Amino acid sequence: MNKIRRVIISVSDKEGISNFAKGLQDYDVEILSTGGTAKWLRDGGVEVKDISEFTGFPEILGGRVKTLHPVIHGGILALRNDEVHIGQMKENGIEPIDMVVVNLYPFEEVIRKSGVSLAEAIENIDIGGPTMLRAAAKNYHFTSIVTHPEDYKDILKELKKNKGGITPETNFRLAVKAFSYVARYDAAISNYLGAIEADGSFGKFPSSMTLHLEKRMKLRYGENPHQEGSFYVMPGVEDPCVSNSAQVQGKELSLNNIYDTDAAFEAVKDFSETACVIVKHNNPCGVATDESLVGAFLKARECDPVSAFGGIVAFNREVDEVTASELANMFLEVVIAPGYSEKALQVLASKGNLRVMKSPALDGHVKPGLDFKKVVGGALIQDRDTGVENDFRNMKVETQRQPTDEELEALKFAWKVCKHVKSNAIVFARKGQTVGIGAGQMSRVDSVKIATMKAAIPTKGAVLASDAFFPFRDGIDEAAKAGITAIAQPGGSIRDSEIVAAADEHGIAMVFTGVRHFKH
Repeated sequence: MNKIRRVIISVSDKEGISNFAKGLQDYDVEILSTGGTAKWLRDGGVEVKDISEFTGFPEILGGRVKTLHPVIHGGILALRNDEVHIGQMKENGIEPIDMVVVNLYPFEEVIRKSGVSLAEAIENIDIGGPTMLRAAAKNYHFTSIVTHPEDYKDILKELKKNKGGITPETNFRLAVKAFSYVARYDAAISNYLGAIEADGSFGKFPSSMTLHLEKRMKLRYGENPHQEGSFYVMPGVEDPCVSNSAQVQGKELSLNNIYDTDAAFEAVKDFSETACVIVKHNNPCGVATDESLVGAFLKARECDPVSAFGGIVAFNREVDEVTASELANMFLEVVIAPGYSEKALQVLASKGNLRVMKSPALDGHVKPGLDFKKVVGGALIQDRDTGVENDFRNMKVETQRQPTDEELEALKFAWKVCKHVKSNAIVFARKGQTVGIGAGQMSRVDSVKIATMKAAIPTKGAVLASDAFFPFRDGIDEAAKAGITAIAQPGGSIRDSEIVAAADEHGIAMVFTGVRHFKH
């Protein structure tokens, strides 16, 4: 049991620190502190001894050197069961330090600010804090390390239970947490500085990239029952996503649930209108917009009701009671939305196994960032594909016939959906509703055939979006058989003239966006 008699407190995040310090002093603990933290504690009614008084050495270099002293680190690192260590402590006038409470300069917050200079970023690289943190964590048998305000309450409870002591088990847990904390901190610094180009500009891809992930939950298994799995998240992600959503009810999420929920939610975020996306096995099987949420859901389900069974449903609006009632009438795995009315939650509670996820509020904008794809032995990293809203700004009508206004609106809708379908992707749609979806085939013509086959709604008069160019006219011929009247595609094939000629032959309007949205 680690008895707490002397504590160093030096924190950037001062949330709850005064109350924590007062709780420590209930056990006659001596508190050492520095600069701004010491002032904060004194203002909060806490008795504090300055570090400089304890070490006999002043803070220097504008506060850059405060805790970097043998009296501090000897007190933190000494093994209390080692006679040599004890003897050297006595010889050098070093007193033991039993707990270190430290969190670091807000480097990550600073570099996220618009227009921050390199000099400002450098000044927010903490030196003394990580040094004390590592030292205390290394010596966890004898020194407690506290890095997160969320732990203050539990530590005070343990001190009360153990009459001023901390158990070895708690010390080990806190040490692991501390090493993870400083690893994240160091990764942020390394990634930031490593992205500075030779000319001083900031790039996106540092020469060495370190990712920090925190375990959210252990999964029952991975993709298959014979595989173990866990769900890890990137802390500090601001864009609403499956990783920062909360589960409101239902069975434990599986790995495949998380995959599919991510796919559904990322798709629905691309719509500013009231929208619903239904996903099955990582591909949309129905997407729709409507004035009402329930209308969007019913239209999305209508596209492919067979595939929608056991699917994942995502909304970009709060779920109301009427929509919840429709959801409760069928078997679904997951529902995710930015909110639920109280009555909606009551309705969904009748489906006890249904996993209900609540995301942070949506602001109508998909935030830029990096996208990561794992391969064996490495990773592929690229910009997130956030483009879609302005893809028709520079479109070119390549055919003799212009698309009607109604066709153009339907094409824009289909194009948004197409971005989220595995390539080769073909989407049939009418205004605000998918009609048929052909996903992930080895040839584009087969995707057209599958979209036709899967369509539960008549395809005559629908439009088509393709995520990449048509390499041969056979895809156009199949679209014509299905009654497609207009097509949106990027263009760029060496046979574009043949493709356009085929469209003209069938009286199909065709536009080139000049933009490709492969989802491999």
